[in-house]
Amino acid sequence: RAFILPGGTPAAAALHVARTVCRRAERLMAELADRPDETVSGPALKYVNRLSDFLFVAARWANDRGAADVLWQPGRNR
Repeated sequence: RAFILPGGTPAAAALHVARTVCRRAERLMAELADRPDETVSGPALKYVNRLSDFLFVAARWANDRGAADVLWQPGRNR
């Protein structure tokens, strides 16, 4: 129902950074998978995607199970 901004507790912030790095790796892996001279397996891509999902949930858990999440509010979080 709302976008979650990265941040909150130090642990949650670190998990959000890890998720960002994981998403970057996923995008690079997808680029490599599109090249004819490179091989990236489907399970590897799926694993990295699920890992980033887990890191997001773990960050929410570290923010008092989501109660301390920072929600995006249009025009207010700048």
